Amino acid sequence: MAAFDPWDPAFLADPYPAYAELRAHGRVQYYEPTHQWLVPHHADVSALLRDRRLGRTYQHRFTHEDFGRTAPPAEHEPFHTLNDHGMLDLEPPDHTRIRRLVSKAFTPRTVEQLRPYVTELAGELVDRLVERGGGDLLTDVAEPLPVAVIAEMLGIPEADRAPLRPWSADICGMYELNPDEDVAARAVRASVEFSDYLRDLIAERRKEPGDDLISGLIAAHDEGDRLTEQEMISTCVLLLNAGHEATVNATVNGWYALFRNPRQLAALRADHSLVPRAVEELMRYDTPLQLFERWVLDEIEIDGTTVPRGAEIALLFGSANHDPEVFPDPGRLDLTRTDNPHISFSAGIHYCIGAPLARIELAASMTALLEKAPALTLAAEPERKPNFVIRGLEGLRVETA
Repeated sequence: MAAFDPWDPAFLADPYPAYAELRAHGRVQYYEPTHQWLVPHHADVSALLRDRRLGRTYQHRFTHEDFGRTAPPAEHEPFHTLNDHGMLDLEPPDHTRIRRLVSKAFTPRTVEQLRPYVTELAGELVDRLVERGGGDLLTDVAEPLPVAVIAEMLGIPEADRAPLRPWSADICGMYELNPDEDVAARAVRASVEFSDYLRDLIAERRKEPGDDLISGLIAAHDEGDRLTEQEMISTCVLLLNAGHEATVNATVNGWYALFRNPRQLAALRADHSLVPRAVEELMRYDTPLQLFERWVLDEIEIDGTTVPRGAEIALLFGSANHDPEVFPDPGRLDLTRTDNPHISFSAGIHYCIGAPLARIELAASMTALLEKAPALTLAAEPERKPNFVIRGLEGLRVETA
């Protein structure tokens, strides 16, 4: 257990050996610093994501007091109001109602219709990178592509998009383990500012509807599929955050992995048809979301260990994606891997609704870089972000020639 330390820079640089130690110690272990039960094996993580005895929230069944928990501090209320009304942190029937509405924007046909726009934008971003002879892959390509796509879907005007990524980053800081008060204060401020912006935008769309998701949600509400204004705001924030956070980090984590595995990069450059498999393997190899939490709503047993109601379970996606019981030689990057049931997009009712779009975005940026910057090289060793749950880099400096 000593190797698992989500605040240790050495662990953050490479958590996968510590995961192997966790898996060797058993199927579930209590971790005192975060008061969580760690679940490291793929089979258990996959099963528990689908287990309705666990939930993303408990407030649909219990009060904080009933559940043995303390209510969040009053000063954090704007963040929790925003977070708790999004479908990721709701359980049925509210989750079902909101997901049904949002899923209309993510049908296979709708997502496929976005492909030309995504491909064109990825090409333009890479062209600019090549014109400059290189830059920061994070800020020049990885971030602007998915942010622009989800902002376009929501109908957020281009002139208003600059704060979206900073707001998202500040809000997502609260998903780390034991966030401090500075992190909480930034998340609260971002929650207020983002909510105020969306409230005004929703009011505008009520007066002048457009061909966008916000207008669609308003129309659905007017036709009888009820969505409160807070649910609408929380849904938009969730789609923006979830709609780009994993894609951004998967892009830079993936290219950094390729630079450290030159034979695999050479194989990809020689055969661009490997791109779809490469996207899946890179999502598995260095998982952008390392941990997903669940509350125990009804007592469960894992390998003879009773986990009581009121406990919190940490499902270790990064460990599950390196489980040798499922992935032969999991520490090896293999872009030809065919059997790849990674769980980077979660599973069960909370499976990532935007996974098909994320795959299109990742493939588009990778293909554009392979075609337009065939000599792309790493210009400087990157710094790892001091985060555990959302795994990414501070930047990725590259040269194109």
